[in-house]
Amino acid sequence: MSLRIATVNVNGIRAAARKGMADWVAERTPDVLTMQEVRASLDQAQPLIPSHWHVTLDESNQKGRAGVAVLTRNAPVDVRRELGDDAVDSAGRWLEVDVQHGEHVVTVVSCYTHSGEADTPKQQAKWGFLEAQAERMSELASERDFVVVTGDFNIGHTELDIKNWKGNVKRAGFLPRERGYLSRMFGATGEDVTGVDGSVGAGLGYVDVGRTFAGEVPGPYTWWSNRGQAFDNDSGWRIDYQAATPKLAATVENYAVDRAAAYDQRWSDHAPVVVDYAI
Repeated sequence: MSLRIATVNVNGIRAAARKGMADWVAERTPDVLTMQEVRASLDQAQPLIPSHWHVTLDESNQKGRAGVAVLTRNAPVDVRRELGDDAVDSAGRWLEVDVQHGEHVVTVVSCYTHSGEADTPKQQAKWGFLEAQAERMSELASERDFVVVTGDFNIGHTELDIKNWKGNVKRAGFLPRERGYLSRMFGATGEDVTGVDGSVGAGLGYVDVGRTFAGEVPGPYTWWSNRGQAFDNDSGWRIDYQAATPKLAATVENYAVDRAAAYDQRWSDHAPVVVDYAI
């Protein structure tokens, strides 16, 4: 029995709803939908979502910013919102929901990593978040067989993940140190992994479902700048991920990036990432 999990940065759920998000949800029929940049309270978001969904939301401390949600067909088994200590800026950025699917409990995380800005306090907040994220992902993988961390990681892992990577090596989103975190995330469990920045750390053992399924090809990209003709030229970034534990990743039977047919048909500047897990 397949479990369809979709993730998308909605770039504001109220705007996405106005632009046609509900039609896409009805067509794709996910069992679990994770969202980032919800930018709304539960009271504001709930009327935009059909009543058959169970909505779990973690708001940002700042109104109109960030916010992550997980929508499930069935009531969650458990929910957790904590990531690291009080020094970690994770409000509206990390939400864990345990979902019962047949005989298995699957832990689904909606993650919205800071965008950052090189050599500024914004980047310091991102480093702190990435450290806490790595620690928590390691804990989850050691405790559970079926975990998937979904969402907007705001990092392109390799040169295949950004169309114009050469011009971005000193910009947040493609800094060597940032990419090192993803190399360790997708490295073999416990083995030393050397990042492009020269850092060495233990692999967390997660599988990059998108790269594994698509192969070593450019993209498929999930976000495009609104500047110029980025979308029309498919000059994008692959920064939206589904990172699954090996046992769950082994069940993947389909992966898709739902890129809109045309610029004016988009309801977000990100495309949804949809994965079918045969569990």
